[in-house]
Amino acid sequence: MYPMNEYNGNEADDNDTSNQSASSASVPATYTETERAIEAILISAIEPVRPGLLAELLEIPLTDIEQVCNTLSERYERERRGFVLARVAGGYRLQTHPDLATYMERFAMEHMSPRLSSAALETLAIIAYKQPISKTQIAAVRGVNVDGVIKLLSQRGYIEIGGYAEGPGRPALYVTTSQFLESLGMDNLDELPPIDNLIVSDESELSAIEDRFKDTDPSE
Repeated sequence: MYPMNEYNGNEADDNDTSNQSASSASVPATYTETERAIEAILISAIEPVRPGLLAELLEIPLTDIEQVCNTLSERYERERRGFVLARVAGGYRLQTHPDLATYMERFAMEHMSPRLSSAALETLAIIAYKQPISKTQIAAVRGVNVDGVIKLLSQRGYIEIGGYAEGPGRPALYVTTSQFLESLGMDNLDELPPIDNLIVSDESELSAIEDRFKDTDPSE
């Protein structure tokens, strides 16, 4: 039988060891400097980052980059993170986990302006009067890149792809939708006013046009 003081001491040591083991189990292993550097680059990047560029920036072999990225991808899945490391268009990028798409859609709608900007209204008018029309043709009329505006108008349901042009690449041709007509209170495109009548004379007129394209409350 152990003396009381010696027994208590051993019991305390055992408890300390158990607590340390439990604490270690709850704390994930630290990330390496290379893993942290890749994360920092991918978070800052707008487009997917090529493995070759990562290898150049970190000054390590390309094979190491691919191995580290695979390890990170597996670790994120194992830890059930809200994002994944995906291989997209020949490069790597961090993106939200597919399982969380519902929440991301709610977030996007919450932060979406209910009104269309002047640029969006201008693009929508071009499509309405020139349809079917490609993005390249729209950009030529406006003189600026229209990718973002086209995506927004598609998300709002005002335009859709109505076909594809003949020729190299077969570019998509955009047309307006029935929702577009509903927003303007029109039965068909023949009711569109002559283009000369679309010149807005003051801010109140512009505001009235913008109000036509407010998003409808889903609860209604």
